[in-house]
Amino acid sequence: MTEQAMIEIRDLDKRFNTDSGEIEVLRGINLQICAGERVAVVGTSGAGKTTLMHTIGGLDQPTAGEILFEGQSIFDLRGATLDAFRNRTIGFIFQFHQLLPEFTALENVMMPLLIGGVARQQAKQKASALLQEVGLGPRLTHKPGALSGGEQQRVAIARALVREPRLLLADEPTGNLDSRTSDEILALINEMHRTRGLTMIIVTHNNRLAESLDRVLRIEDGRLVDDILN
Repeated sequence: MTEQAMIEIRDLDKRFNTDSGEIEVLRGINLQICAGERVAVVGTSGAGKTTLMHTIGGLDQPTAGEILFEGQSIFDLRGATLDAFRNRTIGFIFQFHQLLPEFTALENVMMPLLIGGVARQQAKQKASALLQEVGLGPRLTHKPGALSGGEQQRVAIARALVREPRLLLADEPTGNLDSRTSDEILALINEMHRTRGLTMIIVTHNNRLAESLDRVLRIEDGRLVDDILN
């Protein structure tokens, strides 16, 4: 790539030890992603897609290789320093939302700000404004159990973006939604990309979602087998 890569992955391997022996999940991944790109990661179940996302996000340590973010190896960071980098730089959206059921939509979105030391009133104002932006203004005080699947995913998107990350990592963000709601969430994610200049990596089985993005990476048996520009 002629542009300076935001993310550079070099010879990435990830293996897990199990009772049945060692399982090799990622094998020799080499990859560059530039700022502002919208990248889909596709492949069969068990191919290594989610492990790749978790490793890019600093949630899993690689067995070998390295991941550079703007030239800095993220795994040179340790403990609280890695946590601070991740919380400041990366937003995560998970397939099953991972909202806290005992808290309202507003409180769920406020949580990353409060953990980061933002004053409660400021956190409330920012979270409220973002929930309004994703179309949940009337639902601020509803707990997750009182929200539809699409509404819960909108809360999860707002929570991922509330700290103004530069990189958004999403794991099957439309995986449990009907086609209409899936299209609405895709449109929302793309609007967030447009207005915020995000770099996005989205793990998905949704072909329509993958084809709407800038680039599609196909992972099979832990290897990068295709890298296609749309």
